Amino acid sequence: MSRTLKSTPLSLSSPSFSSPFSLKTYAAPHSTLSFKPQKSKAAHTNICNKSPLYSTKRFTSPQNMLDNTSSSSSTRQNRWNLHGRTALVTGGTRGIGRAIVEELVGFGARVHTCCRNGSELDKCLEDWNDVCSGGMISGSVCDVSVGAQRQELMETVSSIFGGKLNILVNNVGTNIRKPMVEFTPEEFSTLMTTNFESAFHISQLAYPLLKASGEGSVVFTSSVSGFVSLKSMSVHGVTKGAINQLTKNLACEWAKDNIRSNAVAPWYIKTSMVEQVLSNKSYLEEVYDRTPLRRLGEATEVSALVAFLCLPASSYITGQIICIDGGMSVNGFFPSHG
Repeated sequence: MSRTLKSTPLSLSSPSFSSPFSLKTYAAPHSTLSFKPQKSKAAHTNICNKSPLYSTKRFTSPQNMLDNTSSSSSTRQNRWNLHGRTALVTGGTRGIGRAIVEELVGFGARVHTCCRNGSELDKCLEDWNDVCSGGMISGSVCDVSVGAQRQELMETVSSIFGGKLNILVNNVGTNIRKPMVEFTPEEFSTLMTTNFESAFHISQLAYPLLKASGEGSVVFTSSVSGFVSLKSMSVHGVTKGAINQLTKNLACEWAKDNIRSNAVAPWYIKTSMVEQVLSNKSYLEEVYDRTPLRRLGEATEVSALVAFLCLPASSYITGQIICIDGGMSVNGFFPSHG
């Protein structure tokens, strides 16, 4: 099953700026200091002399300036596109995951995604096919909480992309909301396996493909629950805290192979996953009160950051967990009255 999204390369350009600096001299009226004055004629009037402060290279013809601008524009375009790159996005048929798939394809990447529900996957592929053709998006059915299926997924990805993978987005996650003391062993295992073990194992399996690509980027979907305490989300927070630490460890461990590792940590985003809890108007108002921007996030606001972390433009960013939360995680006591 594969489909294509056609995209237009992002073109950014801006004028070049020159910042000439001037030479200043300072007098120090101290009896123990003595400065031998320089002849000003050679230093300041002859712009073609051999002084390292002055060089004819600083002065270029109009044609050279145009050539340099064209070269700069080309370099800038390369920083802001993913043409020729490959990506795996787990859980890419709804919510944040779907937004990530579409964002990466929009920047020119070929994307493979997966989900547990075959009919849901087929519907997404059909929707994507309505706006594209070819092999830009492919998909397979996979329950990432099952080890054997994770192995099969990565074999499929390796086959489709010729043994190389530039981008891995570990997006799958779930939640069970209840007080910590009420968790059963089975529920605890479900969250740990789905949220953390799956991402850990898929990253292991993807490592040879990421290394073979010569330039890899791993992005984990974490949560603000990995930073701050949220009601009835103690186990969820544990899994996301583990994701945060894994993000940092891989950034250091895989840097030698030119593989970067980062994570995004959303607060409440408008997706089907949070529809039920936010249907309570009083609860929703409390969410707004806790969020300085006083609104929910959009899935595209998360996908935009994920895409940036995969672009060459972010090539010096690794080991970072970035909150997308409207300011919630940095909000202390900021009352509206008083």
